[in-house]
Amino acid sequence: MAILLIEDDNGLAELLREFLGMSGFEVVHCADGKTGLNAALNYDDIDLILLDVMLPQLNGIDVLKALRQYSDVPVIMLTARGDDLDKVLGLELGADDYLAKPFNDRELLARIRAIMRRTRDTSGGQHNVPVQPPASLVIGDLLIDVKRMAVSCHEQAVELTGSEFAILKYLSLQPGELVSKESLSEHCLGRRLQAFDRSIDTHVSNLRKKLCSADSAVEIKSQRGRGYGVFA
Repeated sequence: MAILLIEDDNGLAELLREFLGMSGFEVVHCADGKTGLNAALNYDDIDLILLDVMLPQLNGIDVLKALRQYSDVPVIMLTARGDDLDKVLGLELGADDYLAKPFNDRELLARIRAIMRRTRDTSGGQHNVPVQPPASLVIGDLLIDVKRMAVSCHEQAVELTGSEFAILKYLSLQPGELVSKESLSEHCLGRRLQAFDRSIDTHVSNLRKKLCSADSAVEIKSQRGRGYGVFA
């Protein structure tokens, strides 16, 4: 499995290459945003991107914005600790996850593996969700192709990030029911929900906008303190 690391701190990049290499990943390193974006768009075998926000030539936010026009490869943003604006903006632009520097190597590895499992649709479900989901789901005017991780509405593709797809699929396995943000975070993002973590809210907001743009009648409703549900 190949990871593209876009990071201008060569010392950190070398440490990550060694650590992730020992964990079974091939790491391709680019030290600036422009080179990193070119690599992301031209390498066909990249499974995940680790993207620093502060980069020379082209910052991480601009790299992500350009990347999402052409690719839905999973992206973990590396942000400065406490910089909530970068986190929220990154998620709104289609990042799958974020990690604040300095971070624990094992936490990074855990998040990478969680996204890899989710992308390959091998994660299990909870008590009332099938362990092996069906090959496709139909919710109102949405067709969700689980195997291809594709969504269409009125035969037109709806472009979603990996996290957005995971949330929509998970909610669609329980149509008309409210699912807690804790459950969504654990099953769709691969991590426990932390205090003041707005990742699920941001991904759901993006999902709502995309479904609205596709003229879908499907709604994602929320109830304060209980979570989110999909209703056709």
